[in-house]
Amino acid sequence: MNIALPRLLKSRYRREPVVSGLITVGVVDAVIGGFGDSWSLFAFGLGTAGLTLAFRWWRLSSQSRPLPQEEKPVKQLYLPERSSSTSLPMLSVAKKKPPH
Repeated sequence: MNIALPRLLKSRYRREPVVSGLITVGVVDAVIGGFGDSWSLFAFGLGTAGLTLAFRWWRLSSQSRPLPQEEKPVKQLYLPERSSSTSLPMLSVAKKKPPH
């Protein structure tokens, strides 16, 4: 199985959970209806999945995306250049006398 497919599905599901949920419900209904000889459930499932995909396509096509402009890369620092706190003191281990 391709490694990129599960990642793509996870990112799409997290980005649009309602649309992905409706598509899942539609596909499951269509599969159950197809195997169970319930053609009304099969048609309902295909209709649900199809309308959801059409709605998603319509919503994506209606959004106008601005053209990407060249941007100067931003320097990302994970740690500050200098620590604002003082360094910790050195600890010494004192030897304990064994009990008699």
